[in-house]
Amino acid sequence: MTDAKVENKITKKDLVKVFWRNILGLQMGWNYEKMQGLGYCFAMMPVLKKLYTTKEDMSKALKLHLQFFNTTPAMSHLIIGADVAMEEEYGLENEEAISAIKTGMMGPFAGIGDTVFVAIYRSLVFSVASYMALQGSVAGALIPIIPAIAIWWVRYEFTMLGYQQGRKIAIGFANQLKQLTEGASILGLTVIGGLAPSVVKANVPLVFKSGDVTFKLQDMLDTIMPSMVPVGIVLLSYWLLGRKGFNSTKLIVFLLILGVVLYNLKILG
Repeated sequence: MTDAKVENKITKKDLVKVFWRNILGLQMGWNYEKMQGLGYCFAMMPVLKKLYTTKEDMSKALKLHLQFFNTTPAMSHLIIGADVAMEEEYGLENEEAISAIKTGMMGPFAGIGDTVFVAIYRSLVFSVASYMALQGSVAGALIPIIPAIAIWWVRYEFTMLGYQQGRKIAIGFANQLKQLTEGASILGLTVIGGLAPSVVKANVPLVFKSGDVTFKLQDMLDTIMPSMVPVGIVLLSYWLLGRKGFNSTKLIVFLLILGVVLYNLKILG
């Protein structure tokens, strides 16, 4: 722990502040570069102010929590609760562990959250409410309110549960922290690697003919490595974002122009 870290432990009042900030602010600062990163940092501020009292440590903590973050809002409470516990126990001495926990959990939790809190929840609640509203029932307008309140309660419990389990991880795995960090990092990279070809759609439509022989370049690329082109585009994007003066807006414009040019040249389809 750093010298700037105070002795007071995180209280339930602090967690309640984090909960409300997460509820109201996680999506407010959404952007293409960090997605929910700004809102995540906003939610963590009550904890950071309590744990770090010097400008230097606060600056490091803000940079750590302004990193890329994106998951289903309802599931984010489990992650931020665990993050608070890790921050309280280790602080800036183990930035990699804190970052790896966030990266490793946000992908799998997003898959669960999108299924439960988006697909199932919305299809059930709003289909029933819409049907009743079309029949002229006032209850159709009131039905979505009750599940919404219930989900807020679930999100509050997730915050507390995340903190409690996070403390168990921080205390119980103190000697295995390096292995835990590496495992979470590998999980995060695996999720990102699987996400790239499923989100980025690109192929090479070039076909070469010589007599009766037809050679499809995309088939050859798939033989070497499936989804090679989408992965290449993702790696190019990461490289460009690392260049000085290059931001997400410029990247979007660049990819848009590149896509139009390569499509018209019949290189990408």
